[in-house]
Amino acid sequence: MKRIPISFLPLLMAYVIMAAGCNKLLEEKSDQKLAVPSTITDFQALMDNFTVLNSSEPISLEISADDYSTSDADLAGSSEAQRRMYSWQKDYLFAPANNDWSTTYRAVYHCGSVISGLESSQIPRDAAFSNVMGQALVFRAKFYMQAMAVWGKSYLLSSGLDPGVPLRPSLNFNEATVRASLKEGYDQAIAGLKMAVPLLPVKSIHPYRPSRAAAYGLLARAMLYTGRYMEAGLYADSCIRLNDQLIDFNKLNAADRYPFVLFNSEVIFDTYAAPGGPVVSTRARVNPRIIEAYQPNDLRKTLFFTQTNGNYFFKGTYHQPLLFFGIATDEMYLILAECLVRTNQVQRGLAVLDKLLVSRFKTGTYRPLVSTDAEFALQLVLDERRKELVMRGLRWIDLKRLNAQGANILVSRGFNGQTVSLLPNDLRYALPIPEDIIQLSGIPQNER
Repeated sequence: MKRIPISFLPLLMAYVIMAAGCNKLLEEKSDQKLAVPSTITDFQALMDNFTVLNSSEPISLEISADDYSTSDADLAGSSEAQRRMYSWQKDYLFAPANNDWSTTYRAVYHCGSVISGLESSQIPRDAAFSNVMGQALVFRAKFYMQAMAVWGKSYLLSSGLDPGVPLRPSLNFNEATVRASLKEGYDQAIAGLKMAVPLLPVKSIHPYRPSRAAAYGLLARAMLYTGRYMEAGLYADSCIRLNDQLIDFNKLNAADRYPFVLFNSEVIFDTYAAPGGPVVSTRARVNPRIIEAYQPNDLRKTLFFTQTNGNYFFKGTYHQPLLFFGIATDEMYLILAECLVRTNQVQRGLAVLDKLLVSRFKTGTYRPLVSTDAEFALQLVLDERRKELVMRGLRWIDLKRLNAQGANILVSRGFNGQTVSLLPNDLRYALPIPEDIIQLSGIPQNER
């Protein structure tokens, strides 16, 4: 009988559970007798574990953000930790053991095990090998970035010198856990994504698997978050060149419960979060300021939201009925437009924004944007980003980066009959690391 290396034990408990309705390849079940990954098929099966990888996005990014509010009565159905997170308390925002930290680092370890296993294997270094290696690099980079979005301060406030998150480059659990700086974390993620680009196919056979376009999209995000706008624009443009599809919203039915089909043409890389606690679709009342911002002929208002008793609730997810946190072409158009404007290419930036918006308005009603004022044009782009990317897990880090640049956004909502607020650049924008992790690892807690 083959001995099972310690580094693969966690992986053997997490074999492929494929989603119903996916294509044939992703429906195939792995050999349950398999003990040790030894072929490229084995390693691909590990990377196809969507439970560990695609569905483990941190819902705290959305619970914390100001896309919505909820009533005290509805909030009573959430856990104590979720209520504390909703009201921006200073501590105990995560229940012990099974939380966003544990699922994030389970995924990081999963990817690290695949990378280590591939590097030490005798598998031929062919296109299939490169593809799987690239997938693992992309997923690991994405989870590093999401962890920093949850538990890190704004990169722009300190040029990345503030504490980030553990990177865990080794699979040895006996090694001490150390918090890297935000700069080290983004450098690691960016290096992994750049390494993945030439390894991956231009488009994957399924959106659950990372592609070259997905790697470019994540690079665009990383550069945007760290203030490198020229590079962010270039990577967003590279992503769009590989997939420039935009849905014509005129062809969708606003009466549908979920107007956007699963794996639609805008989806480049599909990852998602279960909308638990206060962000359940029947509880989360969309911020009225978002609703008021849509113009009369903007189809997003009826396609993204449903109205009940004067309140609006979100239905515009790209991964029905869960919340899409992946990479899609609309986000890339918005990143490209923002970065062009920020680098004094105002008309080019507005032209990119026009291309997105004409697909969102009733046919024949959209009028192209015109401005020579960079500051005004930037606000136009940011306003459209706000209206387009609702409930995508992006608003929390947008609040961090925009407030770091002086946007002075104050967020408030009702809680227990009172109004609670979060000041711009408040220390609470870096959520507290789960207290059980602090106790076990000894790493420093975020400032409160």
